[in-house]
Amino acid sequence: MHNFDRICLAHGIEHRLTQPNHPWTNGQVERMNRTIKDATVRTFHYSSADELRQHLHTFLLAYNCARRLKTLKGSTPYEFVCRQWTIEPERFKLNPHHHSPGLNTLGLKGRNTLFHHQSAPADRAMVSWCA
Repeated sequence: MHNFDRICLAHGIEHRLTQPNHPWTNGQVERMNRTIKDATVRTFHYSSADELRQHLHTFLLAYNCARRLKTLKGSTPYEFVCRQWTIEPERFKLNPHHHSPGLNTLGLKGRNTLFHHQSAPADRAMVSWCA
């Protein structure tokens, strides 16, 4: 059994696979693939795979951590997770403030934490608050 399947089983998650060569059976993944391509290879020219990898990393950090979502009442996913941590820390195995890839805590003041996204270009550093 693959490690991923083992973890899913341990947490009561049913892992289902789609049929190969049938992209229409997995619309969410295909839509995300389109979003990623639109933000990277269809918009920019990269002189190396490393350059693409770095931009993709920056894009995914912004997409996963900084996008405000209606379903989260205007919060970013990261803000939502931090808020849940302050309300119900017992639901978490790890403190989200210290285990977020690419984020570096600059300072703590009460329950507000400022995060600086290390992978952002120097002239456009992305900063988000976790309250």
